[in-house]
Amino acid sequence: MHATIEKLKAKFGAEIGELPEFRGEFGVTVARAKILDVCRFLKTECGFDMLTDLSGVDNLGAEPRFEVHYLLYSLTRRQHLRLVVGVPADAAVVESVVSVWSTADWHEREAFDMFGISFRGHPNLTRIIMWEGYPHHPLRKDFPLAGLPAELPATAQNAGAVQPAPMEGGPFVASIGTAGATRREPRVHDTAAERDATAQQEGI
Repeated sequence: MHATIEKLKAKFGAEIGELPEFRGEFGVTVARAKILDVCRFLKTECGFDMLTDLSGVDNLGAEPRFEVHYLLYSLTRRQHLRLVVGVPADAAVVESVVSVWSTADWHEREAFDMFGISFRGHPNLTRIIMWEGYPHHPLRKDFPLAGLPAELPATAQNAGAVQPAPMEGGPFVASIGTAGATRREPRVHDTAAERDATAQQEGI
């Protein structure tokens, strides 16, 4: 692994910074402007043929506020390598690596959805968990644990049948074992009979 890091430093110089080894895992920091070039190099020249994970991190109060972490794996060498890219809050944009590893597709969409980090060049950068038009990014640390109210969009399929979730506890907080807990989630009922059956099951 040290040879790989030395190759990176020789190729990209000061754009690469070495992270402390932790339990046999190695990592480097990468300048935001170079992430696509570094990823291409690691795949073609160093054998890192898999992107196993990509995630956002919110370091609220630090600068840069955000990070994107890439976990790479070499099938031939059986080695992991972590890349960390700092992303400022006022320019939360990183080059997409979908062209290098297609597995980045949904990972980048999730980071966009949950943290508001954009990935330039992504073929379909749309929300993957929350609905289009949702105004917040729920994994940011300034997003309250109790959630924020937002209108659910009506569609041709669910118009008039969507029941907004009560904000008690928030949409991302669950109280285990409480009566009627299933009613905390937005849901669509096809018929009045189904609604009545659900109410009877929940004892309400």
